[in-house]
Amino acid sequence: MPNTNLLDDLRWRGLIHQCTDEVGLAKLLASGPQTLYIGFDPTASSLHVGGLMQLMMLRRFQKAGHRPIALVGGATGMIGDPSGKSEERNLLSAEKLQENVDGVAAQMRMLLDFDGSDGAMLLNNFDWMKGYSYLEFLRDVGKNFPVGAMMGKESVRSRLDSEAGLSYTEFSYMLLQAYDFVHLSKTHGCLIQAGGSDQWGNITAGIDLGRRMIGKQLFGVTAPLLTTSDGKKMGKTEKGAVWLDPNRTSPYEFYQYWKTVDDADVMRCIAYLTEIEKDEHDALTEATANDPGKRQAQVRLAQWMTQLLHGDEGLATAERASEILFGGEIGTATDATLGAIFADVPSQEVERSKLDGEGYWIVEALQASGLVSSGGEARRAIKEGGVYLNNVRATDEKQRLTTADLASETVMVLRRGKRKYSLLKFS
Repeated sequence: MPNTNLLDDLRWRGLIHQCTDEVGLAKLLASGPQTLYIGFDPTASSLHVGGLMQLMMLRRFQKAGHRPIALVGGATGMIGDPSGKSEERNLLSAEKLQENVDGVAAQMRMLLDFDGSDGAMLLNNFDWMKGYSYLEFLRDVGKNFPVGAMMGKESVRSRLDSEAGLSYTEFSYMLLQAYDFVHLSKTHGCLIQAGGSDQWGNITAGIDLGRRMIGKQLFGVTAPLLTTSDGKKMGKTEKGAVWLDPNRTSPYEFYQYWKTVDDADVMRCIAYLTEIEKDEHDALTEATANDPGKRQAQVRLAQWMTQLLHGDEGLATAERASEILFGGEIGTATDATLGAIFADVPSQEVERSKLDGEGYWIVEALQASGLVSSGGEARRAIKEGGVYLNNVRATDEKQRLTTADLASETVMVLRRGKRKYSLLKFS
C-alpha cells in the first residue's frame, strides 16, 4: 500500500501551492497506488535546478508507492509554452529537439527508478501526436475547448495584454498539453497531473477536457516556483543557469551555488529540494538562527544536492575543490577542476618549454603572473613567507619550476598572501 503520509510531507515542505480538490486527492492516494505525470519542455539538453523541483516531486510520489510518468514534450516543445513568458520562444528543429529529449531523459533516469512493471515511465508526447492530423485534432479535441475559458487563463491573458502579443501557435499549446492528460488517463490510468504554479491554467484545462472527452475525474496539484525571498527565480548566476549536466555546471560550481544560498532562502531550499526529514530541517533552522556564520544549513544543502546529482565522487571533488579555494594543498587536479575553482582568477599563458632543462625561475614566474612588479619584490615576498606554489609556501628564491610542479595537466597556481591568486598555463 502507498504511504498515506505523502500529502502531510508535501504540506510541511510548502510544496502544495494549488490543488483542484485536496480532499478528493487525499482519498484517491489512500485508496491504492496511483499514476501521476509531470511534463518537461525539452528546451535544452539539460534540466536546470527549476526542473529539479518537478523531478523531485515525481521522486517523492514514487517513494510513497505511486507510479510517476516523466513526460518530455517532443511535440509541445515544437511550439513552446507561453506560460510565464513575455515573448514567443524560437522554434527548435526536430534534430535539436531530439538531442534535448535524449539529454533530459538521461537525467530523469538518474533520479527515478524505471525498473520493473511498476517502475517510472519515460514518455514523449510526440509519439502520439505525430500521427494526429490537424482536422482530426480539431474534431476530437478542439471542439471541447470553449474559447472563453481559454481566454480567461492567466497564462493567455497576460500575453494578450503584452507588447509581444500571443501567436495562434502558442495559443494552441494549452490544447496539446490538455490532450496529453486525457491520453495518459486513457492509456495508463493516470489521474493526477503535477507541475509548477505557472502550469495551473494548463493543468485545469486538461482536467476540464478529461471531463468532457472521457467523463473522468482528474486531479491537479502545483508546487510553488523556486524563487528567492525577494521573488527572483533561483538557479541563476552571473554565468547563467545552474544546470544538472556536469559539463555545463561542474560539481564544484553546483556545490558552491548551494553553499552560498542566502540565509533567508536556505531552509526553503532544503524543504523543496531534498529528502531531509522535518526533525533535521528544524534543527538546521535553529542552528542557522543561533549561529548563521557557520552556515550549517548551507553546507548540508550543498552536500545533499551534490551527492544526489553527482554521486560520492562528485561530492568529494567539490569539497576538495572548496578546500583548495581557501588555501588547501592542491596536490594533483585536472585543468577542468582548476578552471572551475579559479574561473575569476587572472591567468597568463607561458611557453611550456620554459619548464625544460634547468626549469623556470620562480622569480620570473611570479613576475609573469602579475603578482609582483619586479624581481626584487618577488624575492622579498618569498623571504617574508608570502608566496605559495599550488598553495604550498615557497621558501627558496632560487627554486626552478619543472613539469613536476604543475598542479594539473597544464596549470600552475601561484598565490601571494591569503587570497591573491594567479594561474600560469603552460600550453
